Amino acid sequence: MTRKRTTRLVCLLLATTVALGLTTVPAAAKTTKPAAKNVIVMIADGFGVNHNTAGSFYEYGKDSRQIYNRFPFQFAMSTYMAYPEGDECDGAGYDPFAAWSDFEYVMSCATDSAAAATAMATGVKTEDGVIGQDADLADLPNVLEFAEELGKATGVVTSVEWTHATPAGFVAHNQSRNNYAGIGQEMVYNSAADVIMGAGHPWFGHDGQPLATPNTFKYVGGQTTWDDLVAGTAGGDADGDTVADPWLLVQTRAEFQSLASGPTPKRVLGTAQVYQTLQVSRSGDILADPYVVPLTPTVPTLEEMTAAALNILDDDPDGMFLMIEGGAVDWASHGNYNPNESGRMIEELIDFERSVEAVVDWVKANSNWGETLLIVTADHETGYLNGPGSDPSWEPIGNNGAGFLPGMEWYSVDHTNSLVMVAAKGDAGRMLRGYADGFDPVRGRYLDNTELGQLIFRAMG
Repeated sequence: MTRKRTTRLVCLLLATTVALGLTTVPAAAKTTKPAAKNVIVMIADGFGVNHNTAGSFYEYGKDSRQIYNRFPFQFAMSTYMAYPEGDECDGAGYDPFAAWSDFEYVMSCATDSAAAATAMATGVKTEDGVIGQDADLADLPNVLEFAEELGKATGVVTSVEWTHATPAGFVAHNQSRNNYAGIGQEMVYNSAADVIMGAGHPWFGHDGQPLATPNTFKYVGGQTTWDDLVAGTAGGDADGDTVADPWLLVQTRAEFQSLASGPTPKRVLGTAQVYQTLQVSRSGDILADPYVVPLTPTVPTLEEMTAAALNILDDDPDGMFLMIEGGAVDWASHGNYNPNESGRMIEELIDFERSVEAVVDWVKANSNWGETLLIVTADHETGYLNGPGSDPSWEPIGNNGAGFLPGMEWYSVDHTNSLVMVAAKGDAGRMLRGYADGFDPVRGRYLDNTELGQLIFRAMG
């Protein structure tokens, strides 16, 4: 579908210019042809460099063998957020030399997922828990809205609740990431997105079992919103023709799978029949090795959701913007929720990698790397994953061979201020070189997460 809202587009460009601290419209915004027709951003929540190594050792028996490790553009990225004036972390940022001289350094002044998603979606730092707003709680234009103004099809996909911080940061505007119901209502009724997919089903439990009494409806925008979705009446005007564009609600795994090929509906809101996450929160021994506890078979994989979203969005001749989150890498890496779940973390990394492979396959079959930009990154690191015996040194992850959990230990129960990876494929990915002007003695050249957001705006022109 093509959206023509010229006045709003001019206002959005001006707002973006101000928000990014620019005195003129970026040169890329003046060109008649954008650097990328399609922009696909894939975020593994909590995914650190050592997570990558651990996953590769388990799956391949060698380091850095995942498909995104072979992308032509490879850099690191800082993730710190803004802090209130006077806070002990105010102005702390990221010091690459302190990070490698003091083992404890990265365990303070870390971002949360809301601030990190906002930075990547808007190009602007914000404070803890804030969604799509700056530190003064003023709404910021985001890359998904910009894509809509350019006539592109848009969507967000996640393996956790679709109102969770990362998908919300690319669609909504709210002073608190915990206002799930309000965020859900904005996403359903006020956004122009064409695809929203994730978990958070009120009528199913952690194992995908139907419930006699529902869990909270907050993850789906409240009970009224859910009732409207079930009735097929939820959704505002998404294409600017003054006519409401209701969402088609899909729930079963078979429904998700069927959307991966053939004709598709105009707008799809997929809520998998499981509560908070697709697989990480299922019952059984949470400390077991990968796949010892069978996966819940009634729940779609992130790969299946990705294939469905791509097939829905690729009908638009103007292109697409799509954000895909492997959200539960973070959940499995948190020691303050449960003991760090190394086996389930590996499972989540593999599902995320399969999703990246699905995107690469889609590009080969339906597009090309001249018109499509694929970015793979993380919002932050979780768990301070290192090799056994670290602190005060940094010991490497141990390789025990393919199919065996690597030697690794967790040194934090929460997020850290460590650098994360950025990998890109597509001609527009070369723009990363211009932003990666920081230098870390171990990770090499790095950019900031706000600069990644700025790059996405530029790539879409």
